[in-house]
Parts: sequence; structure tokens; C-alpha cells
Amino acid sequence: MLRHHRASAHPSLVVGLESPDDAAVWRLDDKRALVQTVDFFPPIVDDPRTFGAIAAANALSDVYAMGGTPFLALAIAAFPDDLPIEILGEILRGGAEVAASVGVVVAGGHTVIDAEPKYGLCVTGMVDPARVLTKGAIRPGDRLFITKPVGTGVVTTAIKRSVAPDHVVATAIETMLEVNARAAGAIATVSEVRACTDVTGYALAGHASEMAVASGVAISITWARVPLLPGVTELADAGHVPGGTRRNQEYLMVPEGNGRPARLTIDASLGDRATVLACDPQTSGGLLFSAPPAATSRIIDAFARAGVPVWEIGEARSGSGVSVV
Repeated sequence: MLRHHRASAHPSLVVGLESPDDAAVWRLDDKRALVQTVDFFPPIVDDPRTFGAIAAANALSDVYAMGGTPFLALAIAAFPDDLPIEILGEILRGGAEVAASVGVVVAGGHTVIDAEPKYGLCVTGMVDPARVLTKGAIRPGDRLFITKPVGTGVVTTAIKRSVAPDHVVATAIETMLEVNARAAGAIATVSEVRACTDVTGYALAGHASEMAVASGVAISITWARVPLLPGVTELADAGHVPGGTRRNQEYLMVPEGNGRPARLTIDASLGDRATVLACDPQTSGGLLFSAPPAATSRIIDAFARAGVPVWEIGEARSGSGVSVV
């Protein structure tokens, strides 16, 4: 709704409500622009320190998705007045430790009393205005890449139900704790990369749809190439599916009306499992980015040097919408 508030427009606002993306970008001069974002949510794991660390990694990701480097953060927390304050201390500690690991200073913040704990960061970064990555720069023929496996929504739902195997939980937490700094650094070495976002609550299919709409292209995702966390297929088949998955499905797969097709189509031969996991809301997910085919080998080499995995999962073509095949 805020995008219609015209007072938000400003000559220095490179990315804002006029072209919504992962973060706002404010030009300081020809060489520098600020990147600013905020993200917070309730606990998805039991350990307070781990929760804080995951929430911080998730918030930092939006700056990396814009091609920026974060350097400053403010903490945002809500906490019940009937829980030990030491729990909040551990949440804040986990977030500050992750921020410090990538050179980000948590310089303050704000806390309110609420019935359910919540935590996150408001993050400020810096970017070269000429190297801002947005969702809307994909061109037909570009290849689509992702830097983390999918399935954290299913795993965290299973954690809440106390049915997730320990090794599955450990791998999912390790994935969510991985800050996207190294992946962003690898992307920065490949000048042909033009479009990027991070995969979070709108799921792989939803964030691909945002990129397709913003770029005016169609995106085809080859499901067999999409990396999945260990154990998620079994948990999904057992029905441990977050409510956000269904909301994503309803929004993406119901025709828009006025004769316009659905934003997302999934090959029927792939079955319900692919639909569930393509629409699975992620926490601290990977970077989803595009580049022309000629850059593929340089991308693979750059990620190998950085010690970060990357998977080519699809391509863009003329048209509209996202198809999973």
C-alpha cells in the first residue's frame, strides 16, 4: 500500500517503494550508496542464542542480495515480561556474534514487551551505485543459480512438533547460520551477474516470481536440479508443512483473473512434494541470482574459490510467470 505514497519519492532514492526490492538504496554520491533493510520474526528453534544468530544472518542477507556490504546494525526485540531476562540476553548475544563475524557493529536498538519473543536487525550497508543488484535485471537466456538448499520451513515446522531427526535439525541450523557474505563476495567477482534476491518467506517459487515480474521474463526451474536439505522430502511427505506454504500456493497458483494465468505452474508429473517444497517459506535462505550462459564457468570457479556451493537450477526466456518442470 505504501508504494502509492508519492512523498516517498526522492532524487537520491535509487531503490524504494517505486521499485520494491530486498532493501532500500540511497545514493550519497557517484561512488557510494547506502543500503538499508529491517527484518525480525519469532523463534524458529529452541535455543535462544541460535535463534538470535539465525535471525541476524537472515536480516544481513537483504544487504548482500543488493550487492552491498553491511557495516552497521540496530537490534529490534520484543520479549515477554514473564520470561527470564537472561533468555533475551542470549538472543541478543547470538545476533551480535553473527554480525561481528562479518564485520558488522550492532550499535544499539530497541526492545518492547510483547507476549511472544521476536528479534531481528535493522541493517545498513554500502554499495557502489553502479553495482546495485536488483530483482528486475534478468534477460531472456540468462541462467538462474541458487546458493543454499531448500527446505528450512518444513524442518522448522517439524522441530516445533518434536518430530525432526537430530541430524536433519543440525544440517538445517548449519545452513541457516551460514551468512551470505562469502556467496555475495563470489557473485561480486563476476561482473555479468545483474539480478539477485535472497530466498526467504516467499519461498523459491515466490521469489523467482518476483524476479520474473520485475524483469518482464518467464523463468523455468528444473526441479531435479534444485538442492534440498537432507530429510525434508520425508518430513514433507509426512505432512509437516508450514501454514505459509499454503498461503504461498494460493497466491502463486490461483489465476490472477481478467484472463491472466497463475504466476506459478508446476508440472503435474512432479507430484505434490515439488509443489510443497517449491512454496516452502525459507529462513536465512540462499541467494538467487542470474547471469548469461557465458558466465557460468566463471561463476562456478568463483564459488569454488570462495568455498561456497552453487547450483544452476533454471533459465529465463521471453514470456511471463514461473514454471517448475
